[in-house]
Amino acid sequence: MQESVEIIIRTFTSFILLWIFFLILGKQTIAQKTYHLYIASITLGTIAGNLTFNIKIKFMYFIIAFIILGAVVFILNLIAVKNPHIRKWIAGEPAILIQNGEILTESMERMRYSLDSLQQALRSKDIFNLEEVECAILEINGSLSVLKKPHYRSTTKEDLKQLTFNKSVPVELIYNGKILFENLTKSTYDEKWIMKELSKRNLAVNEITYAVIGSKGNLYIDLKEN
Repeated sequence: MQESVEIIIRTFTSFILLWIFFLILGKQTIAQKTYHLYIASITLGTIAGNLTFNIKIKFMYFIIAFIILGAVVFILNLIAVKNPHIRKWIAGEPAILIQNGEILTESMERMRYSLDSLQQALRSKDIFNLEEVECAILEINGSLSVLKKPHYRSTTKEDLKQLTFNKSVPVELIYNGKILFENLTKSTYDEKWIMKELSKRNLAVNEITYAVIGSKGNLYIDLKEN
């Protein structure tokens, strides 16, 4: 009965210590974004697990080990934040695997990252063709950040603004006496409007070499020579 009570006390103590540890070090510990945080999470979890049921080892030994390891991780975090030069040794640094659409073989070998692993990571981002990738970076937490080539990217508001701007570019509507119906889709005008404008000028379509709609909606016409 006495052992059961001790295990209950140890379990609650273990939970409280872990809770305090993650509370102090922040949410990045949960995500295990760096080498030392990953190691700390595993080690502290092992210590906490043993603390709950391994009654053969003194209770205080686990507490001491927990506090020491927590302090070491806390100090490493402070150093990583304040010193960029040492940070890469403590936390690691991202590695570029694809640059300008080209796979960096040396970087892949250095990170021990196979082509199969790369393709699997890309598929998880709905990319099934390496040709779509402009840049890929292996982050320090093991995730892959990907930038697609411009023509494979999703349309953004900036793209829509650019399309709106492009509508102001002059569009040729008549060439060599024929209406270019395929170009009408590039403007806000139709055949009826063209005929109305020509009627104002007492002109027929077959008299025109070319007609262009300007950026301000003006129709510029060049007549055929008689």
